[in-house]
Amino acid sequence: MRRFQVKNSTRSTLLATEASEAGTFGQRFKGLMGVAEFPMGRGLHIVPCTSIHTFFMKIPIDALFLDEERVVVEVYHALEPWRMSRFHPGARSVLELPAGTALSSGTRPGDRLLFEAVPQS
Repeated sequence: MRRFQVKNSTRSTLLATEASEAGTFGQRFKGLMGVAEFPMGRGLHIVPCTSIHTFFMKIPIDALFLDEERVVVEVYHALEPWRMSRFHPGARSVLELPAGTALSSGTRPGDRLLFEAVPQS
């Protein structure tokens, strides 16, 4: 699984020191289901994705829907378990982050994110 550091280049803030990419059907299907801890600095980038649900999840998350250029289309703050997002036709992917990350970084629609590969050991 590929790993990235994610920065909000519009606001010069760091969103994740280690975000994984869920690109296969199985990875996208599982997502964060069953995860009891999602520490600050982590993230999950789901590609492709235009909507999400938090069924069977144990923790709230922030969800940043991104277009093809990785510009934020929509932000969900602290989306609780057993909820669904709207469908976002302009989105290409979603970046799931620990609840509070988007608010503390000031991330909002229109911000551009930068993904940098983390070397694999």
